[in-house]
Amino acid sequence: MERNFETVMIEQCAPVLAGLKPAGLFRYETRDCADLARRVRSWNEQLASKGLSVRVLKGCIRTHQFLIYVYREARLRAIFADEAVRAFLAREGYQLPQSREQTGIMLTQLSRRLCCSAEFPHEIGVFLGYPLTDVVGFIENRGRNFTCCGCWKAYGDPNAARRHFAQLSKCTAVYLRLFHSGTPISRLAVAA
Repeated sequence: MERNFETVMIEQCAPVLAGLKPAGLFRYETRDCADLARRVRSWNEQLASKGLSVRVLKGCIRTHQFLIYVYREARLRAIFADEAVRAFLAREGYQLPQSREQTGIMLTQLSRRLCCSAEFPHEIGVFLGYPLTDVVGFIENRGRNFTCCGCWKAYGDPNAARRHFAQLSKCTAVYLRLFHSGTPISRLAVAA
């Protein structure tokens, strides 16, 4: 059963729309690829002034499932400019662009890994704005030995992680309530 694109976007990406996270990802199922392309194009037009972009990272015509990425390019550029993140991504096999402004090159590489790799690329956490210590901790510990589990598995200070997860959950609850009471996504999205 196909779910409403906008509802799923709010459920999974409210903290991105609110400017609390640089990016979010959600799975969307549809048999109408042309409609999906129109929706993505329309959302990019509506949200560009707020610094937000929408992109299909992976799609399967057979299963009709697509991974939709909602992101703030300026925030991603800042993440990709961090030397520790760059070194990590280089170790993971990413070809780093000469200009740190070229987030599209990084997203294309992630998209290829999602589509072509047998294993899920766990470095995706960096692209979603997870702290590098949590992404590296997850990979090194194979998802075990975490200090706290919420929106992702944290490997640092559990109290700080719980506070952050609570903030993200509260944001999602508020955005869902506002959306279901009639506030459009274009008004919920903040410029950041």
